[in-house]
Amino acid sequence: MSQSTMFDQLLQAAAAQPEPQRLLFVFTAAELPDDATPAQRERFAAGSGGALEPLMCVDKGLDELSSFEALAAEARRAGPPWQVMFAAGLPGSRGEPPSAEQVEQALQTLLERVRSGHLSGLLALDASGAPLQFA
Repeated sequence: MSQSTMFDQLLQAAAAQPEPQRLLFVFTAAELPDDATPAQRERFAAGSGGALEPLMCVDKGLDELSSFEALAAEARRAGPPWQVMFAAGLPGSRGEPPSAEQVEQALQTLLERVRSGHLSGLLALDASGAPLQFA
């Protein structure tokens, strides 16, 4: 699948839902834990391994999203360099989008999921938009 296709499919799937959706995004960067072993430090220095640490998060309505490239550019302007973006949807109810409180609670839950490595069900894309899978 092409890089933009995964993000486009996310937008299409959210638009097809019966209730209004907010899309939640967490932007992360790999960091080396303080207790890393020498082997882990070596792998990290070579460009792999580490732990993903959330740097920033945002929610967007479908009307605020046009492409992965536009979202990635906005994130680059808004915060520090990031390597992996995680995305999830949050439905509203009774034809209304989720409330600000629901969005805030869902973002906090999403941040905790990323910090703890519970990534199933999340779309993960690298900074170029390529899909990622985590074992």
